[in-house]
Amino acid sequence: MINYKTTDWQASVKDLTNGKGVNVVLDMVGGPYLEKNLRSLALEGRLVQIAFLQGSKVEIDWMPLMMKRLTFTGSTLRARSNEEKARLIGTLRNVIWPELSAGRLLPLIDRVFPLSAAGQAHDLMESSAHIGKIMLKVSDELDTH
Repeated sequence: MINYKTTDWQASVKDLTNGKGVNVVLDMVGGPYLEKNLRSLALEGRLVQIAFLQGSKVEIDWMPLMMKRLTFTGSTLRARSNEEKARLIGTLRNVIWPELSAGRLLPLIDRVFPLSAAGQAHDLMESSAHIGKIMLKVSDELDTH
């Protein structure tokens, strides 16, 4: 794991991949990370943009896109039909969930908050002081009456 707040993650990616770069970057930050992401990709790598938490308008050198034959694409669920969302849910259930259940895919969880501390969880999310997922635990707080 690379802590992008305390480490030059571009240099780490370069070192970890022996200078080749990574095959896929899934980015939700955008803004100043777009060009860094392009430069961190390997030959014929892919950058998938799923959000723009730090902005969608940037000045960027697109030369790495051409020189490395990269693919830059974006995706969001909002604009998809209910049928397409259902198909994606089916794939998630049939392909990803078994991997999670078997322990082959593990999410990185930063912290778990009780539902009553949702405000604190949101403050942590807004601060960007976390690495990994912030979770709310609701099972112990459900009213069964």
